[in-house]
Amino acid sequence: MRWLNVRAVPRAALWLGLVAALGCNTESRKTEAARTTVQRFFEELPSGDCAVLAPLLTGKEGDTCQATVQELNEHGVSLVEVLDAKVDGRDSSAVVVRARVARDGKVREQPMLLRVERHPDGWKLRL
Repeated sequence: MRWLNVRAVPRAALWLGLVAALGCNTESRKTEAARTTVQRFFEELPSGDCAVLAPLLTGKEGDTCQATVQELNEHGVSLVEVLDAKVDGRDSSAVVVRARVARDGKVREQPMLLRVERHPDGWKLRL
């Protein structure tokens, strides 16, 4: 075991710790971006302004955005709180956000799972 340098072990542990810390930092940036996207969408939802809302949604352009937003507003869907957010284990460019929402003023018992995906032009909510 002469090939094993006594100083190499602590250095390797330091590098592994640094890589793990960077990985966690990346994950926390993703989850924070997803939380922010969900909060911003629900803050803007009552306005019904698809010029603001469409860029926050995946594939929701023009009439599709209008229909989605109109339906959500007709049912009085609103965000009560974001409970947590976790990077999707199957797709590292997506985050699953657990949120408590209300419908017509009544808070749903079960949290809603919202998928937020990273796109070249930002994080987008998939409804």
